[in-house]
Amino acid sequence: MSHVIGLKCRECGTEYPAGIQNTCYECFGPLEVNYDWDYISDHISKEKIAAGPKSIWRYADMLPLESEKRVDLGAGFNKLHHAQRLGAALGLDELYILDESVNPTNSFKDRVTSVAISKALEFDIKAVGCASTGNL
Repeated sequence: MSHVIGLKCRECGTEYPAGIQNTCYECFGPLEVNYDWDYISDHISKEKIAAGPKSIWRYADMLPLESEKRVDLGAGFNKLHHAQRLGAALGLDELYILDESVNPTNSFKDRVTSVAISKALEFDIKAVGCASTGNL
């Protein structure tokens, strides 16, 4: 279960109840999820997250989902590669590269799509369209 308080416009700050809306009615800006951060910091620990499944769903308590209806094709939990030589060439002591090629469609979009489609299932949406560059 998520700990969503509501939605808030990134542009003008107008707040809305959590629901099936993604655009501000006042300025047409994008809406972001507002979380109950006090509850989260008191009840969700690093240990609890680390004990979760080796997928995006280990972070389920931090995602804006209310139900257990989840699309899971194995996205997430990708390995970070320490790019020491590239980091040194760029003057960085610590540079890591996330390997997105291990996701189901070889794309970073798999994580957000899993959450978006899972949310669509919560709203009992029967069809979803997606604009993409072709790898989704």
